[in-house]
Amino acid sequence: MNKNRPVNLDLATIKLPITAYVSILHRVSGVILFAGVAILLCMLDASLESAESFAALKEGLQNPIYQFLIWGTLAALAYHMVAGIRHLIMDCGIGESLEGGQTGAKIALVVAVVLIVLAGVWVW
Repeated sequence: MNKNRPVNLDLATIKLPITAYVSILHRVSGVILFAGVAILLCMLDASLESAESFAALKEGLQNPIYQFLIWGTLAALAYHMVAGIRHLIMDCGIGESLEGGQTGAKIALVVAVVLIVLAGVWVW
């Protein structure tokens, strides 16, 4: 074991490139989607149970907490989709260089933010 090796355990001081943040957020959005789809499936099940449960769910969806959950799931879906398309484009050989990867990450972030804001406008 090399004892002269520097050890930096303070994650706040580590400077990651933008591509790393985009990749980490892509994984996080996948986890959020997994949980969000479970919640949406429960809502679908409740809406199909009876006319009364549909009316109760419709009324409940006016609650800001439900609206936030739906917006959060849509935001995760938008980001995950944009980042996934970025990966597909890179698989085709476009943007594989360091500069291309950074540019693609910036474009993906901007497009995702626009879609997330539009989802927020649509939900609220």
